[in-house]
Amino acid sequence: MTTSVAAGIRLTQFASGGGCACKVPPGELERVLGDLSSGRTDQDATGDLLVGLDSGDDAAAVRIDGERAVIATTDFFTPVVDDAYDFGRIAATNALSDVYAMGGEPLVALNLLAWPRDRIPFEVAAEVLRGGADVCRAAGAHLAGGHSIDDPEPKYGLAVTGLAHPDRLLRNDAARPGVPLTLTKPIGLGVLNNRHKSTGEVFEQAVAVMTTLNRDASRAAVAAGLTAATDVTGFGLLGHLHKMARASGVTAVVDASAVPYVEGAREALRDGFVPGGSRRNLDWVRPFLEASVDEDELVLLADAQTSGGLLVAGELPGHPVIGELVPARDGVTVQVR
Repeated sequence: MTTSVAAGIRLTQFASGGGCACKVPPGELERVLGDLSSGRTDQDATGDLLVGLDSGDDAAAVRIDGERAVIATTDFFTPVVDDAYDFGRIAATNALSDVYAMGGEPLVALNLLAWPRDRIPFEVAAEVLRGGADVCRAAGAHLAGGHSIDDPEPKYGLAVTGLAHPDRLLRNDAARPGVPLTLTKPIGLGVLNNRHKSTGEVFEQAVAVMTTLNRDASRAAVAAGLTAATDVTGFGLLGHLHKMARASGVTAVVDASAVPYVEGAREALRDGFVPGGSRRNLDWVRPFLEASVDEDELVLLADAQTSGGLLVAGELPGHPVIGELVPARDGVTVQVR
């Protein structure tokens, strides 16, 4: 039991949102980023910016030389669990995931901390930072300082720099027809986290999923010569799959019965613990979606995840195949059957 729980402090009660479910809605974000990227190209004067704004990928990638590319990303959010140490572990695991989703290895990370010092003792923030440090240590990444501010809501995450081979990146615009789709972690974290925030029930199985690094799956995908992946976070499985299919010019076909769920997720849906972000995800994808399953199934497939797994174009032994990629169908990026 860490400082926050021992003191009776429920971190989730100090935030209006929680985890990746508090992301800006994807439709709004794309409109803003579209204005920023209008009239420009992601290839700079030397052609060394390999991945930038255009496909909405997980991180930026810049070529250093023929053998190395720098991967740069940042991620932070409000508490998704009440326990301060677990919050730090989850936020750090989630931030590192963007590097793994690009086929890279994290090298160095910087803390990003916002804390309401007049409402929550700073000793609780120390537990958050300890959780983040332990995850970085497990990932073999240096944690070298960071930045903190006084803020009405607690927030934590990392800015992460990693390295990858420029010719072996995992990208969300490199998926091709005729290959299976693999998912490396179960989903349903959004509804469970929302239940936790509402009731205080603790779901250790969800914490275990959210604190599992995507390192091994990423290394396996790179070693197998796969080229396309993304991680499943705030936009849900359907949202991230829509982005990958659209960027790659394919249609993704999902077998709903093959998608794994964290224990308790369906019960949380049944009892009404659906984050607003999950419904917004489904609304965003729906114009490009063809489905023969019911609405509840679609809500779960669009559920806003925090520190979810990798969605990989290709097969990874030990992980379930949840569908396949087929040639693009007019107006349809995702089909659920």
